Amino acid sequence: MGIKTALPAAELGLYSLVLSGALAYAGRGLLEASQDGAHRKAFRESVRPGWEYLGRKMDVADFEWVMWFTNFRNVIVFALSGHVLFAKLCTMVAPQLRSWMYAVYGVLAVVGTMGPWYLLLLLGHCMVLYVASLLGQRWLCLALGLASLASFKVDPGISWQSGFVTGTFDLQDVLFHGGSSFTVLRCTSFALESCAHPDRRYSLADLLKYNFYLPFFFFGPIMTFDRFHAQVSQEPVRPEGELWHIQAQAGLSAAAIVAVDVFFHFFYILTIPSDLKFASRLPDSALAGLAYSNLVYDWVKAAVLFGVVNTVARLDHLDPPQPPKCITALYVFGETYVYDHIGGDHSTVIPELAASVATFVVTTLWLGPCDIVYLWSVLNCFGLNFELWVQKLAERGPLAQIEARLSEQMSRRVRALCGAVNFWAIIMYNLVSLNSLEFTELVARRLILTGFPQTTLAVLFVTYCGVQLVKERERSLALEDEQRQDREKLE
Repeated sequence: MGIKTALPAAELGLYSLVLSGALAYAGRGLLEASQDGAHRKAFRESVRPGWEYLGRKMDVADFEWVMWFTNFRNVIVFALSGHVLFAKLCTMVAPQLRSWMYAVYGVLAVVGTMGPWYLLLLLGHCMVLYVASLLGQRWLCLALGLASLASFKVDPGISWQSGFVTGTFDLQDVLFHGGSSFTVLRCTSFALESCAHPDRRYSLADLLKYNFYLPFFFFGPIMTFDRFHAQVSQEPVRPEGELWHIQAQAGLSAAAIVAVDVFFHFFYILTIPSDLKFASRLPDSALAGLAYSNLVYDWVKAAVLFGVVNTVARLDHLDPPQPPKCITALYVFGETYVYDHIGGDHSTVIPELAASVATFVVTTLWLGPCDIVYLWSVLNCFGLNFELWVQKLAERGPLAQIEARLSEQMSRRVRALCGAVNFWAIIMYNLVSLNSLEFTELVARRLILTGFPQTTLAVLFVTYCGVQLVKERERSLALEDEQRQDREKLE
């Protein structure tokens, strides 16, 4: 009730004004804190000289971002450009062989980067899951997939298998874990698809072509085998206007990379949480902005990686998975195969619990079992199910009767208030893994305990304004989609 209801324009204008002012105020506090802490001893390792013409130091606390877009930028661009070039030539000369070209180029890139022994290690895992797929038992394929994934995350498996990599360079550990873990997930997807459709008789060559597609190999995303196989097997035809969209996506990814680099010259959002003594001196508004900005940056990082990889995949006539939704859109639990397959439409308590538990078991293995990952998984699994429990509770009994008496606009306001509380619960759950348990405790104590009631209510009201604006955007898009469908029916 109230989801599709419009609010008065004056009310939405007030929400926009409040949200803009609050973000500007929190941003000013973070900017001043970054300037004050630039020369602190605790910041020396992660705040270093940046672009000279900006005349400021840069936050380099995120090792992966620095490696991807600074130290190894040219190597990544060279490898992906080579893939695009050879893919284009093959599509023009022998389009029926393009999947083989993808695999050969990917294998050569893996051997050149990580060495031939690493390739043999991955081929071994591919063979194990391929043989399991021939037996047609899905439980066996899933169990072997989880066991293979665990072997790359816990000792003694990880210590033994890491010895297969030759050479030493800064990004080696990231590429090792990325390539290995994504290989296991892709092979598991292949095995489960083979079991689901035994009449199709997929070959080992189909698995290798799927696994060694270079744009997805090291950093994902996971494109399920059935979708990949169907798309690379069909004739490459580009719809009208698609090339323009690909260019726009590439431009947005490049602009986002530049914007993040500029941002890190002025806001040290990744370094400040590591210095709890300094972070504790921040005003409440700046501390709330710091927590929120860390989650937004994590989404931007994933979106940029998705954008770069997806641009190359779309040039190869593929339809890759979409990037995750931003924390600002409130829906941070992305769609995954395990979660959707077990959870169905996510409206029943027991299947939803089974789906979320299965999802976070896989996620825990993916991230590497440790205390902080266990805590993060339990909190997010609880939060995901608690949302459904509250929804079910609101649909029956006294709460449903109370809402039935409310106007649709008031119902929307009440739901947005609940969404604001949920929004900050999600932020707290994820700060545990993005920063540290100590920083999460600091934020929770300041915003909920010592800041009550002024800070608590102010933060909730600002968040409420943001939720209403997001919902208004969703309502407008849904209305436009309905109108478009009506026009298509008339035509």
